[in-house]
Amino acid sequence: MSPVRTTQRVLARIDANDRALFLRLVLGEDAQRSVQRLWMWLTHLGGARATILWCVLSALLPSVSVGLAWRALLCLGVSHAIVQVVKRFAGRPRPSARQGLVALIAVPDRYSFPSGHACAVMSVAAVYAAAFPSLAVPLLALAMIVGCSRVVLGVHYPGDVVVGQAIALATALVGASW
Repeated sequence: MSPVRTTQRVLARIDANDRALFLRLVLGEDAQRSVQRLWMWLTHLGGARATILWCVLSALLPSVSVGLAWRALLCLGVSHAIVQVVKRFAGRPRPSARQGLVALIAVPDRYSFPSGHACAVMSVAAVYAAAFPSLAVPLLALAMIVGCSRVVLGVHYPGDVVVGQAIALATALVGASW
């Protein structure tokens, strides 16, 4: 079997497992409204407004230097650019388009892989976690929960979230040397 064919088979298996896991985790339209609202609120913490605001407002805190806030913004911007390039290259459709399910929140674009929200919140959380180790666990846990919200609400597959967060962590690791 050729390497290309083997790669295609492996990717197809990964995709099938990712879709199966998604179907186990996604909330249905019949889920309690309060549960839906909680996940919607959490998912917004990974949006552009929240992550940019987190960086800008943190510069006002006496324990946060302006340089650290700029590093977080830079990591956020670089990781977002990488996500957008990968999204256009991969072109993976959203679960709502592929699985015939209704997403419980507005779908920002038609591409699913990787998750921009999961990447954004993880990139900012990782920069601040490195600067404040005593806050690392709650910051990174919150970022992981926001990533989960993208799956639960039906806008991303679990693999989209994992890769988005990996991009964020790699960007923050490189950004630590800036």
